[in-house]
Amino acid sequence: MTPPQELAAGLYRWTASHPEWHPGADPGGPDDWGPTVGSVLYEAPDAVVLFDPLLPEDERDGFLEWLDGLVAARPVSILTTIQWHRRDRDQLAERYAANSPRAWNFIPHGVEPKPLRGAGETDYWLPGVAAIVFGDRLLGDGAGGVALCPESWLSRVQIDRAGLARLMRPLTELPAERLLVSHGEPVLHDGRAALARAISAAEQG
Repeated sequence: MTPPQELAAGLYRWTASHPEWHPGADPGGPDDWGPTVGSVLYEAPDAVVLFDPLLPEDERDGFLEWLDGLVAARPVSILTTIQWHRRDRDQLAERYAANSPRAWNFIPHGVEPKPLRGAGETDYWLPGVAAIVFGDRLLGDGAGGVALCPESWLSRVQIDRAGLARLMRPLTELPAERLLVSHGEPVLHDGRAALARAISAAEQG
């Protein structure tokens, strides 16, 4: 199998096919996302943390063998950024139950939740690797940067894109180098500036 990409020491990202993707979605519509999505693993000081984990369909056994070897006997934490990203957390929580009876929502040292109250999402700041993990509210823009999600993706919450931008503005105070998104490509350098540009663009409409 192709192993997950190591973005920094102890920080990995992999992609898998989205089970509900279909071609031909309306641009900017609620179903407008790519065929693959990203998941993140972080080796925190006292646990292995999985963010929105989705197991790959192809070579799944090889991936699980890699994951088992990395986890070994360490505790496992499984964190979800947004309710749609529960993905394979049940299967993985059961797999590592002997390591971690409380795998779901256990926040280990080195992981700082950053809830976007009103937007239905919690992002996670990883200061040890200068990275923020996002769910559906920040996307790769296809041009090496990021953008806030389309207005249509906010239909089930009480804010619009400008309101989301206000909620996300405090994240620009973090010295983020990496922005790890589920949809699209991550930003691996100068993430703070990329996030500020995306927020400014949304604020300007």
